[in-house]
Amino acid sequence: MAEEKHKKEEVDIFAEYGGTPVEKKEEEKPKVEKVVAAPALEKKKESFIFALRTTANREDQVMDFVTSHIAKKGLGVYSVIRPHGMRGYIFIEAATRQEAEAAVHNIPYARGVLPKEIEYKELEHMIEPVKRELTIKKNDIVEIISGPFKRETAKITRIDEQKEEVVVELVEAAVPIPITLKIDAVKVIRRETDDDKKD
Repeated sequence: MAEEKHKKEEVDIFAEYGGTPVEKKEEEKPKVEKVVAAPALEKKKESFIFALRTTANREDQVMDFVTSHIAKKGLGVYSVIRPHGMRGYIFIEAATRQEAEAAVHNIPYARGVLPKEIEYKELEHMIEPVKRELTIKKNDIVEIISGPFKRETAKITRIDEQKEEVVVELVEAAVPIPITLKIDAVKVIRRETDDDKKD
């Protein structure tokens, strides 16, 4: 008796929504699929890479201006890339071309976004980290190639391979102050050999 009452209530509920229990189950199935698929659709954001021409040797300044402009305006720009060693260009990953152009509007030393979109595979070799053998040794004389001490000569006093950092002391400084830099920020210009140690 209780079972019959329960079945009757179930039928009444489905009748209220205009269908039989079988039809209702078929309707529910796609709804579950949509709920599962929705987060995956939200995560996938389409982006494009555009090249921005800049005045030569002003890439770092343009990059700073562009990133602060993006933060202020809340633009749909995901990253700004300056490949090491490339002069006159930086790259902008944005949702649309309009967003990229808005990001560089009225920026000093920015010469405009190139009309053609850039494929990631064209940039991959410049930005993907390549595991290489460490060629820097303690007591090497290096030139600093980026940051506030750019073009200064320094001596390596310590190497941290895990963090990929070096501690240097500027050669021309009156008082030796240790400065921690990324290994990428220095270039070996002279190595202390066994002959140098004997002198």
